[in-house]
Amino acid sequence: MQATTSGWGSGWGSGFLGMLIFSGSLPATRVAVGGFSPLFLTSVRAVLAACIAIALLKLLREARPGRSDLMSLLIVALGVVVGFPLLTAMALQYITAAHSIVFIGLLPLATAIFATLRGGERPAPLFWLFSCMGSMLVAGYALSQSTEMQWSGDLLMVAAVLVCGLGYAEGAVLSRRLGGWQVICWALVLSLPVMAAIVLAVWPSGFGRVNSAEWIGLGYVSVFSMLVGFVFWYRGLAIGGTAKIGQLQLLQPFFGMMLAWLFLHEPVAPSMVGITALVVLCVAGAKRFA
Repeated sequence: MQATTSGWGSGWGSGFLGMLIFSGSLPATRVAVGGFSPLFLTSVRAVLAACIAIALLKLLREARPGRSDLMSLLIVALGVVVGFPLLTAMALQYITAAHSIVFIGLLPLATAIFATLRGGERPAPLFWLFSCMGSMLVAGYALSQSTEMQWSGDLLMVAAVLVCGLGYAEGAVLSRRLGGWQVICWALVLSLPVMAAIVLAVWPSGFGRVNSAEWIGLGYVSVFSMLVGFVFWYRGLAIGGTAKIGQLQLLQPFFGMMLAWLFLHEPVAPSMVGITALVVLCVAGAKRFA
């Protein structure tokens, strides 16, 4: 029992590792979308991750999920395999990775709302106060910084956050029955026929202009963002509670901005850091009252 309540095996530990892996998703997508179209990138990363998932399921001889689980797996697939990757890839054609990362501050609130609707969780009223305060800070900052050209990217990021929150909450409920890594693996398998068809339909005429950094970006989002991160994330949500552990995503902007600055040389305004620091205070309050 102790292994599931403390250290890296706890809900907070597993959730933190998942969040840390996801921190590289938007910067890696920003790089990869320079060499691949958003639709091809979304579909090929799902196909590559699904191939690994199939190998894992066969190797470990996992039983197939029941028919009653298929609808939930479909929601997970639409949210985190298709919806979030496609919408963020489209958004990153208009905005920088550093700017897009600010919107991740809205994800814990979206996840908590869907955890209440789909998972039956009931956080305390003060939890909602702190969670809403953090989201308002993020939304206010995004509105104040966006230019006319960035509005398309901002709206796409909001849509991405909503579908991702639903996918997280639904996957967390399933993880309690199937296991965290099994949920994302079966969701990838379920989406494979459609995503493989899309890959073939939008296959580029050539890859001669794709540089090494763009290939690395594709590799990261295919293996880590699409599969490995979910192994830890869904486990953390299942053990610690979706609404509570989901607040860890408010820390993701710190790590994501650092990666965007370090690897992409994107400017990180002091106001970005200031808003993110205030949001972290909100997650501390939400954690206390979840």
